[in-house]
Amino acid sequence: MATCIVTGGAGFLGSHMCDHLLSAGQRVICFDNLDTGSLQNIEHIRSADFRFIQHDLTEPLFIDEPVDFVYHLASPASPIDYLRLPLHTLKVGSYGTHHMLGLAKQKRARFVLASTSEVYGDPQVHPQPESYWGHVNPIGPRGVYDEAKRYAEALTMAYHRQQGVDTAIVRTFNTYGARMRPHDGRAIPTFLRQALQEKPLTVFGDGTQTRSFCYVDDQIRGYVAMAESDVHEPINIGNPIEFTLLELAETVIEVTESRSEIVFEALPTDDPQVRQPDITRAKQLLGWEPEVELRAGLQTTIEQAGVERLVGMGD
Repeated sequence: MATCIVTGGAGFLGSHMCDHLLSAGQRVICFDNLDTGSLQNIEHIRSADFRFIQHDLTEPLFIDEPVDFVYHLASPASPIDYLRLPLHTLKVGSYGTHHMLGLAKQKRARFVLASTSEVYGDPQVHPQPESYWGHVNPIGPRGVYDEAKRYAEALTMAYHRQQGVDTAIVRTFNTYGARMRPHDGRAIPTFLRQALQEKPLTVFGDGTQTRSFCYVDDQIRGYVAMAESDVHEPINIGNPIEFTLLELAETVIEVTESRSEIVFEALPTDDPQVRQPDITRAKQLLGWEPEVELRAGLQTTIEQAGVERLVGMGD
């Protein structure tokens, strides 16, 4: 039985990772400081193979047992959170990643960094392959998140090259599913909350900017495939099917059978105009590609989360 550490394990992605690993018969040690995660996301877990530790990863930590895999998912990830916690976001990407890499080195564990498509910034290449270096504004409001992840990638590769740590880097594209926070500012939870409340759906700009949306089960499968591979350099894990935000808003209205209208608001600073992963490497090296279509994923999200949770009444 493998032992896995999941940082940010009480968050949206992290809690789904804990569920998946436990269902696969692995032990899970979950770390979270609960800044953006919630105990509500893991309260359903009753397994004797699960252990939760509340800890801020910017401080050192010690584990006195063998560890086989470290999934480093901890970080504020939505604009609302990293604009509220800019210094902490940078520290988690630097100190937090350093501490977890040091632990992986000590335990001789496979280390998987949850990086982000935000390392590409507002890309000048479309779709984005892993070989693209990005177009990021390091001093803009989004820079604290973008540069924290870019630094974390550099640190991860340095530990691999100099210290021989078995590392992997996943560049995560937009992901959705149950346990999203309805007020975290990202498109799908915002649109679902507004549609279920019969309120206008707020689309930024003219709605022609594009995103791709990967259902959480597909995303977690990609992380685990990466962990179980011998790949060290970054791989995009996301859904390559591209939607404009206006198309997404219209799809949410259809799925929820809402009477909501669509309204337009000013575009946030440095908001990317396009975002679409090139998943050629994921297909070739991991045998991975997404399986869940957007409408089906949205419907499952509503069914699993429940309307009360999605509209924020349970928060």
